[in-house]
Amino acid sequence: MPDNAAEVTAAGIARLAGVGRAAVSNWRRRHADFPKPVGGTETSPSFALADVEGWLRGQGKLAEVPLRERVWQQLSAHPAGAVTALAHVGCALLLVRDRPTAWLELTAVSDERMAVMLPTALEAVLTTRLGPSAARAVPTPGTPDLIHSVPLLRGAAELAAERGAHQAYEFLIGRHLDANPRQYTLTPPGPAALMAAIAGPATTLFDPACGTGALLRAGGRPDQAGLPGQSGQPGQSCVQPTAVYAQEADPDLAALTALRLALQSAADVHVRIGDSLRADAFPQLAADAVLCHPPFNERNWGHEELAYDPRWEYGFPARTESELAWVQHALARLRPGGAAVLLMPPAAASRRSGRRIRADLLRRGALRAVVALPAGAAPPYGIPLHLWVLRRPEAAERPAPELLLVDTAEQAGAAGGGGRDRLDWAAVQGTVLDAWVPFDRDGTVTERPGVSRSVPVIALLDDDVDLAPARHLPPPAAGGSAAELADVRERLTDTLRRTGELTPPPAEPAAAVPGRWTGTTVGELARAGALELRSGGTGTSSGPGAPPVLTEHDVLAGTAPSGSLPEPSGTGEEPVEPVLVQLGDVVVPVLGGGSAARVIDAATAGAALGRNLQLLRPDPAALDPWFLAGFLRGTANNRQASSYASTATRLDVRRLQLPRLPLADQRRYGDRFRALASFEDSLRLAGRLGEQLVQGLYDGLTDGTVEA
Repeated sequence: MPDNAAEVTAAGIARLAGVGRAAVSNWRRRHADFPKPVGGTETSPSFALADVEGWLRGQGKLAEVPLRERVWQQLSAHPAGAVTALAHVGCALLLVRDRPTAWLELTAVSDERMAVMLPTALEAVLTTRLGPSAARAVPTPGTPDLIHSVPLLRGAAELAAERGAHQAYEFLIGRHLDANPRQYTLTPPGPAALMAAIAGPATTLFDPACGTGALLRAGGRPDQAGLPGQSGQPGQSCVQPTAVYAQEADPDLAALTALRLALQSAADVHVRIGDSLRADAFPQLAADAVLCHPPFNERNWGHEELAYDPRWEYGFPARTESELAWVQHALARLRPGGAAVLLMPPAAASRRSGRRIRADLLRRGALRAVVALPAGAAPPYGIPLHLWVLRRPEAAERPAPELLLVDTAEQAGAAGGGGRDRLDWAAVQGTVLDAWVPFDRDGTVTERPGVSRSVPVIALLDDDVDLAPARHLPPPAAGGSAAELADVRERLTDTLRRTGELTPPPAEPAAAVPGRWTGTTVGELARAGALELRSGGTGTSSGPGAPPVLTEHDVLAGTAPSGSLPEPSGTGEEPVEPVLVQLGDVVVPVLGGGSAARVIDAATAGAALGRNLQLLRPDPAALDPWFLAGFLRGTANNRQASSYASTATRLDVRRLQLPRLPLADQRRYGDRFRALASFEDSLRLAGRLGEQLVQGLYDGLTDGTVEA
């Protein structure tokens, strides 16, 4: 095998063949001619891609390896590493897009000759797009660097011919980022698009801590016009940046970002390597807009050596206030009247060590808005981050008298508790922009209790200068008005009455012990074709019409589907079809150790199956779904089918048992199980209504809307 031949792991083989990893393990055990490992480790071996492709085709399991998978496997197996390979691919795709004739001439020679000729051609196109080699973040690869990359570059050019150079590169870099989630701190598309929309159109755009370039890509994308959720809002201007500036301390990320930006648009791209606070690469820049997701909670940000830096116009940040250093750096690189939007930790709005700087930002009109996002919006996902909207004051301009405060936690609650997979970004964007657009135009906005309010600056200049939105927004009463509370009470009374009617009759002792039954398992039924097993957690969004996701929480709580499908990884990735539940399916959670099973009704049918859920689709001619779900919930049944790890309990659904009974007897049991499920649903509803009534009365009595 050649030294530079591509290798593929078991996960890669599964992706090529469109099967699960368990199928690949079975092939290795059952087929003596399956390719032998050529690398990796004993627990995670790798195989030669060419050998695997030949075996799959010989077995009739593969007609042709998709081009994008072939290129990805070549990239991920590159001897210099995936990041170096991505840089080489980005350089080549620039040449393919901007100088196609030169690329065709290069591809007409051998691989060895092509590696010799490429550096000169790449240097020319990189200098044109990214500037002279001494300043740009992307070095020109030499012949020794390219000798192992030529087959990959040829494949990448074919991929670009199918879907465009920019889309091909976004697919590859998106796949790399997805494969290494702990290596990078990413700004998700939702917050990035919202930040770009708030900043508005800009011809000169800057990100001083650009990472993988998500914010600059959002700010320079034509599809940001008319963001979802802007109810009644004017669309974003289609003005595109003519110049994009960025700085990044990590040389690899700086290079990849420069190539992504150069392939995305025709704007002048200026990306520099270095720490923006310690070694500002653009001291004379006056940008129209700055977008930034700075590193959080840094102690070693340059506090000692930067004490007399002219950027600290609003006060010298304390050692613990690195985020306020980034805020002032962003303001210093704006033109007068320019806007900056920064993603900030919530502590920056209230830490006492930063109150003097926050006060000066308010007094001089530099801070215009603080927006609290739901937890799960961006990393770190466990806390509700803030957006700070800033504006560099113009000369002799009177400071703005009010600050806009917005809290979008309501959107997280409406979507089933928030979290990365359940945020309704259309609702979050709509809430923020519905408040920001009129405030930016008029300097004030109509108050929405618990959501948004423009607060007089003078009211915030106390000893704490606490800018956390939740502390200044009047909360809406949990139960609403007295009339709404009366309605809740009436619904609770009706539900309690119905619960009493649904209470099961006294339990009668069985005439004989259950041991008289002949048993079977779910696994045996699946092999016999009596039911079908499907696992959840796959699928990506295909646009606005994507189905909601039935989550593990929804099954346990008996609520409607509350999750949403993730976006495809990378701009060039096609959506993956999710598993959709159907009427009569039985869904079982596989983690946690509890006994639960849900029969899908007409209201839930069509939802996508979420993670950690197993779907059982019974053949109605052989199995009654309510009979199946009822026996799956037995405590002893779950105990014998569960395995235990150090931190979790996992249910092996195939080991769950149920008796072999005629369909008529199954339906008799099924009717009883269905009645129990109705009683359980009624109890849940009564509990929720009772909590709502109690909290509403507490709120009404304490805020004066209900008479004592």
